[in-house]
Amino acid sequence: ESPLIRSMDDQAIKDLSNVNGSTSSSPSSSSSSQSTGNQNIDKQLRNGRQSNKSNGKNRQQATDRSSSSATNGSQSSENLTSQNILGSSSNQSNNGNGNGNSNNNSNGNDDRNKEESQGFKIPQIHLPTRLVSRIGWEHHRKATTNFISQHFGKDDEQCDKDGDQVDGSRTNGASSNSRDDDYDDPEIFHVAVDASVSDDIPTFIASHKKKNPMLVSSTNEWKRLEAHAHSEINRIHLRDLLQDTERCDTMFAEHDGVYLDYSRQRATLKTMELLQDLANKQKLHERIRDMMTGEKINFTEKRAVLHTALRTDRDHEPIMVDGVNVVEEIHEVLDQIKEFTDGVRAGTIRGHTGKRLRNIISVGIGGSYLGPEFLHEVLKTEPEGVHSALGYTLRFLANVDPVDVERTCADLDPEETLVIVVSKTFTTAETMLNARIMRQWLWDFMGEDPDVVRKHVVACASVSASQHVRDFGIDTEGYFFRFWDWVGGRYSVCSAAGAVPISLLYGFDVFEKFLKGANSIDKHFATAPLDRNIPVIMGLLGVWNMSFMKYKTRTTLPYAEALLKLPAHIQQLDMESNGKVMTRHGVEADYPVGEIDFGEPGTNGQHSFFQLLHMGQTCPCDFIGFCQSQHDLCLDDEHLSSHDELMANFFAQPDALAYGKTADQVRAEGVEEELVPHRTFKGNRPSMSLLLPKLTAYATGQLLAIYEHRTTVQGFIWDINSFDQWGVELGKKLAIDVKNHLLKARQLDAESQLNNPIDAGNAASSRILNYYVSNSQDGGCPEANKDSVNPLTRVTRKTHTDHIRTSDENEQGLEMSDDDSMLNGHRP
Repeated sequence: ESPLIRSMDDQAIKDLSNVNGSTSSSPSSSSSSQSTGNQNIDKQLRNGRQSNKSNGKNRQQATDRSSSSATNGSQSSENLTSQNILGSSSNQSNNGNGNGNSNNNSNGNDDRNKEESQGFKIPQIHLPTRLVSRIGWEHHRKATTNFISQHFGKDDEQCDKDGDQVDGSRTNGASSNSRDDDYDDPEIFHVAVDASVSDDIPTFIASHKKKNPMLVSSTNEWKRLEAHAHSEINRIHLRDLLQDTERCDTMFAEHDGVYLDYSRQRATLKTMELLQDLANKQKLHERIRDMMTGEKINFTEKRAVLHTALRTDRDHEPIMVDGVNVVEEIHEVLDQIKEFTDGVRAGTIRGHTGKRLRNIISVGIGGSYLGPEFLHEVLKTEPEGVHSALGYTLRFLANVDPVDVERTCADLDPEETLVIVVSKTFTTAETMLNARIMRQWLWDFMGEDPDVVRKHVVACASVSASQHVRDFGIDTEGYFFRFWDWVGGRYSVCSAAGAVPISLLYGFDVFEKFLKGANSIDKHFATAPLDRNIPVIMGLLGVWNMSFMKYKTRTTLPYAEALLKLPAHIQQLDMESNGKVMTRHGVEADYPVGEIDFGEPGTNGQHSFFQLLHMGQTCPCDFIGFCQSQHDLCLDDEHLSSHDELMANFFAQPDALAYGKTADQVRAEGVEEELVPHRTFKGNRPSMSLLLPKLTAYATGQLLAIYEHRTTVQGFIWDINSFDQWGVELGKKLAIDVKNHLLKARQLDAESQLNNPIDAGNAASSRILNYYVSNSQDGGCPEANKDSVNPLTRVTRKTHTDHIRTSDENEQGLEMSDDDSMLNGHRP
């Protein structure tokens, strides 16, 4: 960095800060002030050349241009005015000659009054071109702002707005009521100067308008990262970064079998240091501690956030919430779940008719469904899980689409089915509708005896929902497994929401291994230093990619078919947690937050959306792989197993994204010239790779905790609340209004519907609702009749016996199904 540049820029900023005391000179004033100023700057340039010879040529060119400008009569008055605006006190202190300034001051007031009375026209003001390319432009703009304020009485705020409107090269990233100010940290300013990226410097400067001090983007740590991204990272390709052996040997982390390689991120060791500085500024360690010790960090709902407590050891030190040791309560519920699920699996707990309970239907939506299903899919092919689940089935009912109901229970025996209703409040509309359907399904086959519900329906809900559970008919003593208001739905897989269905199918011991894996990462997250902390590194890089590199999407690519539901779970976990713009200070973030997450298991994803990953918009990728397969295959005469084939893609894709393929490489393959652009890959696309030993219950717990903590790290850095979800509520409210419109419409005949169309408050909604009603005349429910079965639900009432009748029974004429009996008004 040139000392001359630093001294000149610092002096210019100092001059501008004193501009309120300066006066303007009329165009007819003597040019002696300008000449003196030019001599002073020439002297500085000569001193600069002596201290920084490497820049001598450029500085000489600047001097020549300035000298030429000084002798050019057409520009004389403009340069004179600019020199005066920079401040008479500055000229005097620099050259020891106050005569020119004295003359200016003596005539300044009379000239100004004369100019104002005649309708003063602001001259075009130029800053000497000796200042670093385009940096002088910002000084010019600030001088103009103060000049207008002096002569026309506009306040700084209005001047700043006017400057934004006049200047098309400035960005609108900052709010209109913020004032431009000097950089809080001179180092940031000079990083931009030293970059010598002249075309982008005005945009970079404009992005550093003074921000709301409550926003993290106003901190020096954030600004350093912006400067670093702009002046360094955007000018280097990943293929070059990957040639740095020291960097590659440093950018990885390990813990308990988990290996993270993040060397293919568009980041350097300096980047990571700056991100850690930002984490320290945001007090990341303190926030992690507050979360894990029960502080009420969910500030919009005034709740603690303790999903990590769900997997603590029994002998863990007390965690107090509202005077209650939650560790004791958690293990009381886990003991209750173990006793109940062991009883069902052993056959000591049976259904209403005395049959063993072999089918489990878990009714829930969102986190109550996605997390447990993701775990279930992993354990389905995990060797221990395969043996544990023999003789049992587990299905999830989430969608209110009646087709989902049919798919879930059409071939199950209700007498052998246990229904688990998972809803923290026990009021979730979709879940409770499906719960009522399941209750009716049980009643239709076993009668409306209250004992049917008490023997076949289990509740997983918050303690505060106890009365709702009781009103539904569930036995709150033995069939109610509570979790707490401080467990969010998307963080609830380690609670009863996941423990009950998973333990019923696979046994509590398998679920306990899952908890231990998550707890291993929790301890690592709480204690590891930032530079070796896997979830912290992933979270900081998530912030880096979203807020600084401006990548708005992210994809999860597990190279394990058993993780096919992991991307959907992460999608909810991350987007519901961080899909917000309001910070904890009640101020809207002026920086990008909340990626769009998606994903698919490899290699299926390679033949789906990898075209976009390689040649479309840049989307950071998370690759997840395992050293050993749950079930490997080796064919005769094949030298590599199927798992090796899979993992070859796992290792190749990150390099393909990073390196790309240059036009010269394409030409070297003999490709026709007109096809070269179409087959060239730019590369420079970031990714990271997670490698674990084998996909087991324990490893699944580790993965879950890693991604939960990555999400919370990003929320902590962005200063948003990752633990509420108010955005879900508005749609629910509007859905209630639409249901009321439909209810009224269904009570009318076709002619009356035409004469009394729905008015939904706007033309578009009214039109499409009326179209729906007119084309779904049979969509409503008939009047309830206790002596018959609703024919609209005939398919869902089909019994398991229809699917297992023997051909002998059919030959004997036993062809009338239970459905036919039910439609005749008889119940089995």
